[in-house]
Amino acid sequence: MTEKKFNKWFSAILMTLMVVAIAITTGFKLQEPGARTALILIAAAGSVMGVASSVLSANGLIWTFVFGLLDIACCLIVDADNGIWGDFSMHLFYLLPMNIIGIYQWRKRGAVGTKSEVKARRLSGKQRWLVLGATVIGLAAVYGILLAIKFWTVDPTEINRTQVFADAARTTFNIGGQVLMALAFYEQWYLWILVNIASIILWGSTMMSSAASSYTVVMFVKYCFYLVNSFNGLRIWYNLSKEQ
Repeated sequence: MTEKKFNKWFSAILMTLMVVAIAITTGFKLQEPGARTALILIAAAGSVMGVASSVLSANGLIWTFVFGLLDIACCLIVDADNGIWGDFSMHLFYLLPMNIIGIYQWRKRGAVGTKSEVKARRLSGKQRWLVLGATVIGLAAVYGILLAIKFWTVDPTEINRTQVFADAARTTFNIGGQVLMALAFYEQWYLWILVNIASIILWGSTMMSSAASSYTVVMFVKYCFYLVNSFNGLRIWYNLSKEQ
């Protein structure tokens, strides 16, 4: 089997498993007493759109941004209801415009239509150090801001610092990953792996601590699939960037 055929089958299997997992999870959550039907369905729809975007991104196809915009719309609703304001702000003020910029940049690098892959590239040694330094500084700054907001808005004894740090981490890594993605750099996938690990921690913590937010289990499952896809994206983009 050629690499392209393997990538096609892997993507199809991942999408199928994702849809099945979300359908089963959503079905169970809808049966719970007091289930918030609309939000559960929105989270489920966003999960499917998001994983489709992630799979297309791993394969270097420009349609990733179209599905990404649909995922962003669903995430805005879920984050606002759940009070995860760092993630909400990132989606509204950063990921939304960056998806639009990404469409323009990828078209310039040869990604047109449903079959043309983007011409990937790699960071230089100096660029890698700059990205690392900016990421560490950004993480510290975002964590401090989100923690301060929590102290102002809730009882300090009720603050879940693990959740706050995970929120800050995924916000920071998302910002860096989105920039590298829009500019078609292979190293974006290292940041996406960190984003998905932080997201699993964030939604897992939220799921365990907030019984009212029954749809959070859908978000947890979503990022588990994202993590698997991130490792696949790392493999594919390594080869795409090597060709350049």
